[in-house]
Amino acid sequence: MGKVCEICGKGPKFGQTLSHSHKASKKKWNPNLQRVKAQTKSGVKQIWVCTRCIRSGKVVKVV
Repeated sequence: MGKVCEICGKGPKFGQTLSHSHKASKKKWNPNLQRVKAQTKSGVKQIWVCTRCIRSGKVVKVV
């Protein structure tokens, strides 16, 4: 499973953290993905969706 939202395609971001001495170390920020049961074109499926898409109403949840 890739860490990617199936609605908007949001994935991990890469960068560096800087210490007080300005020493850089690599860092990865993952999106907040939730596994939800949603209505899709092919029927009801469990998909990985970011919380931004859930809050904005881009996902139709199934009870």
